[in-house]
Amino acid sequence: MIVLRDMIESDIEDYVRWFTTETEWGKEWDAPWEWEETTEEAERESWTEYYESVKDLPPEEPRKKFEIEFDGRHVGWVSRYFDLDHLENPEKIPAVGIDIAEQDARSHGVGTEALRQFIDYLKAQGATCVYTQTWSGNARMLRTAEKLGFVPYDRVKDLRTVRGQQYDALTLKLDLNEGEQT
Repeated sequence: MIVLRDMIESDIEDYVRWFTTETEWGKEWDAPWEWEETTEEAERESWTEYYESVKDLPPEEPRKKFEIEFDGRHVGWVSRYFDLDHLENPEKIPAVGIDIAEQDARSHGVGTEALRQFIDYLKAQGATCVYTQTWSGNARMLRTAEKLGFVPYDRVKDLRTVRGQQYDALTLKLDLNEGEQT
């Protein structure tokens, strides 16, 4: 079962591990061109600070991030943002992102279902469309986006360099008013 939930204090140690020792998700898939090495202390401090900032949010406060639980285990997160890479966004259309940091939780439909739930949440909050951004070498994210009904919106050729190879930067868009796509 896939559940989106607010962050709990025990998630901090998962983030410390994901950003310091089990980093494959970030170094290989989630914007690997931006990856920076860090320390356990720095991550623990940063995630503790973040947790303190969100732990007492009232239920009616719109969320920009949820944790993903798969069969009762914290495996990643979904988030929304408005600052798009290489594109203006004056309408403040939300972009969604997802990270499944636990390798053994991938390829089970977790990402697709978690992103579907998050998009439904944003639609209930009033979003009429959403973007997602990725790179042409991220086949898993592209499959997930396709399953959810995203369509190509913008492409910047050869903008990303990953493991010495050039990839396109991609922005995809999902219109939430066209039928029940999510």
